[in-house]
Amino acid sequence: QVRLVESGGGEVQPGGSLRLSCAASGNIFRVNSMGWYRQAPGKERELVAAITSLGSTNYKNSVKGRFTISRDNAKDTIYLKMDSLKPEDTAVYYCNANLVVTGGYIAMNYWGKGTLVTVSS
Repeated sequence: QVRLVESGGGEVQPGGSLRLSCAASGNIFRVNSMGWYRQAPGKERELVAAITSLGSTNYKNSVKGRFTISRDNAKDTIYLKMDSLKPEDTAVYYCNANLVVTGGYIAMNYWGKGTLVTVSS
């Protein structure tokens, strides 16, 4: 079994900051890319930021310069530092990992249960 556990969500005022964490655990052989997605009420889930095992990153245009994704490969953990938060950043943030389980041959996508981020005055 593989688990992705997110933490760090909450409510913050516009202009504030939050740091999300996501730890992958279980019978993992290799973790490839990991990333953060978000889904606002009434909208589709969208990619926010992603990072490869070598540290290459990719960001949604609207968060560039405000959000920073990082990764600790030894802990199979990623982080999302969110600065200058805006009300439109309000959403449930989901962690995603593309990984190969022990004894497996094919990389598959796994999801966390999500953590709510609310930006409101």
